[in-house]
Amino acid sequence: MPDTTPLTPMTPHEAISAFSYLRAVQADDVDIAREFAGVAPQMPELLVDVAERIVVPVTALPGPEAGEPCEDTFALEALGRVFVTSLRIWAQAGPDTAEGIARAVIDFAQEFLTEDHEDVADTLRQLEAVGVGQALDAHPAPTGAHPVRLTVVWCALSIAVRTIGAGAPHRGATERWAPISHTP
Repeated sequence: MPDTTPLTPMTPHEAISAFSYLRAVQADDVDIAREFAGVAPQMPELLVDVAERIVVPVTALPGPEAGEPCEDTFALEALGRVFVTSLRIWAQAGPDTAEGIARAVIDFAQEFLTEDHEDVADTLRQLEAVGVGQALDAHPAPTGAHPVRLTVVWCALSIAVRTIGAGAPHRGATERWAPISHTP
């Protein structure tokens, strides 16, 4: 029976850290990836959390409006659960597992979510925007807090993340995109 326990929302910092690490690994920027992993020793667990948020919706059984699911649908749903469970078990081996878990998440995004004309880096940026937006929705800024501006800057395959202010809601509730600027 599939686990239907709702996921605990990630904090904006966790989402930004995990996606920054994913993007550094995807860009083969070992030094920056190592720096992100060093700042967040729980990086393997954060990556599994991100993986679950990506894999489960892609492999979940369709709703009743889709009609009767076929055998392949059940197999895909089970495969998604096995994949996430395997990553979770692997993450328990320690911080050194972060790169392998990140590569597994990137490969999943490449194979299942990236169109032929797209680059997986674009897919990761879209997933990051949604993930950070959800984290900001789940952790709104306290009333009266100073606005926050989150900026992810790519410079010669290096990533820098700056947080300014104490926290603030992102764009309107109907928009799912977080206030992250991607500077080429």
